[in-house]
Amino acid sequence: MSYQVHIYTDGAAKGNPGPGGYGVVMELVGTAHRKEFYEGFRYTTNNRMELLAVIVGLEKLKNPNMSVLVVSDSKYVVDSVVKKWVFGWEKKAFAGRKNADLWKRFLIVYRKHQVDFKWIKGHNNHPQNERCDALAVFASSQKILSVDAFYEEAGE
Repeated sequence: MSYQVHIYTDGAAKGNPGPGGYGVVMELVGTAHRKEFYEGFRYTTNNRMELLAVIVGLEKLKNPNMSVLVVSDSKYVVDSVVKKWVFGWEKKAFAGRKNADLWKRFLIVYRKHQVDFKWIKGHNNHPQNERCDALAVFASSQKILSVDAFYEEAGE
């Protein structure tokens, strides 16, 4: 498959749960066009930030039915999609599943595109992954952090 966009993602949380953030690097294949996104949250988990990074990257796509490669160091995210666990969870209305709010949001945007996933080892000198990690850590250390309302209210 020929990809139009590569989305690199990473998430971080200090304390897990604790202050966290995500980082996203998006590249339009065959061009020099590149964008970066990040956001920090005052109380969240690493897995939520890993998943939110993917969601935000996919939501930033302006055209439907894009051919996308998501590159992540999160086994949680990659295996959940590649091994099709998330579709089984969906059939059971995410009963007993953590991060159900984010998985539901993921499935909406995931179905708008042709998305493949690639897992890479984290902290392995992969330039885009290292950049995403730096963005996530930076985002989590800001003085003003967003509220991960679902997580804080649900007490997951």
